[in-house]
Amino acid sequence: MLGAFVRAFRTPDLRRKLLFTIGIMVVFRFGSFLPTPGVSYPNVQKCIDATADSNLLGLVNLFSGGALLHLSVFALGIMPYITASIIVQLLRVVIPKFEELHKEGQSGTAKLTQYTRYLTIGLAILQSTTIITIARSGNLFQGCSFDVIPDDSWVTLLIMVITMTAGTGLIMWLGELITERGVGNGMSLLIFTSIAASFPGNMWSIAGSNNGVSKFIVVMAIIILVIGLVVFVEQSQRRIPVQYAKRMVGRRMYGGSSTYIPIKINMAGVIPVIFASSLLQVPALIAQFGDQNSEWVRWVSLNLASTSAPLHLAIYVVLIIFFCYFYTAITFNPDEVADNMKKYGGFIPGIRAGRPTADYLNYVISRITAPGSIYLALVALIPTITFIVLGVGNNIPFGGSSILIVVGVGLETVKQIQSQLEQRHYEGFLR
Repeated sequence: MLGAFVRAFRTPDLRRKLLFTIGIMVVFRFGSFLPTPGVSYPNVQKCIDATADSNLLGLVNLFSGGALLHLSVFALGIMPYITASIIVQLLRVVIPKFEELHKEGQSGTAKLTQYTRYLTIGLAILQSTTIITIARSGNLFQGCSFDVIPDDSWVTLLIMVITMTAGTGLIMWLGELITERGVGNGMSLLIFTSIAASFPGNMWSIAGSNNGVSKFIVVMAIIILVIGLVVFVEQSQRRIPVQYAKRMVGRRMYGGSSTYIPIKINMAGVIPVIFASSLLQVPALIAQFGDQNSEWVRWVSLNLASTSAPLHLAIYVVLIIFFCYFYTAITFNPDEVADNMKKYGGFIPGIRAGRPTADYLNYVISRITAPGSIYLALVALIPTITFIVLGVGNNIPFGGSSILIVVGVGLETVKQIQSQLEQRHYEGFLR
């Protein structure tokens, strides 16, 4: 594999793509530590050192590479774009016009991408306003007495909102640059960079705690074991054989070939974990603006805001399983696949074309999604289980959504580099 990397850098055009991608990642990490105008950076550092990371905005802080708690220019990270993309995909089910645009091909996809960009900017304005309001109230860092925003005039707050929103737009542009001129999917690689950047610091904090060496070894063993499990499951597929009948078009014979439909065990990816985490953060976010001494706020903090509470874990697992089925039903339409197969003369051996094919695909998807959703829920619970057993808390560098993203993006990027090496008659990563 190391030899394949050397050959990749010896290829001039591929080397330019790799260096361009690495350069964009460096710019992205630099913006994650560039303070937003109006923020007292020394006070922010004191609050980060004095308090533990809040679970309230933990998911956003993870995807921003720690930029959220620093209140930097890239504080929102890639989350507004992820949320906008998910919303646009869900609207395809509700709005027929969006489904028509999806079926139009490249022109329709470009229009949906434009809508996603507009929605990203709108969500960035909303999220930046919310984060600044939480920072002003002192709830961003629990128990910190330092004022992170000394000047809370409306002009300063407006500049902060504009800066964070512009940062989100710049991140979106950087991701598209990687997709066009670099290697891999730009947005996915930026998320990969944010998550991977927190790995050294978290592992160092584990090593420096009580019984740090033994905890470090156990955590590393768990990480390696889970990464192996995730790679095995993510690469697993149910291959449904498809045959195409021979047909004459003019003087040429087409068809007569055999192929298969690859159905992954986890077709929904990391989206169900993001959905479930986001929904469980809503009650805690609402409770932050209520009376902290009231009964309902204490109940929410004890049962829903705490990641180790039994009710929180139960709801978390149920939401992940539900969104696995829900998102799989949106992204994979058995009726559409069956119609396309029938249109081009394809059929599954032993299954009649049309409605029987759609019913068979629906049956297979339902059976495969069940173990896939359970696997996803188990991976998502790794940080909580490790916290209960080892007591290392939020210092787990890979767990839940982060490990799925890191492994998935890593595998996809390696495949793209390998395919470009094979086009130039070089050996790939897998001999």
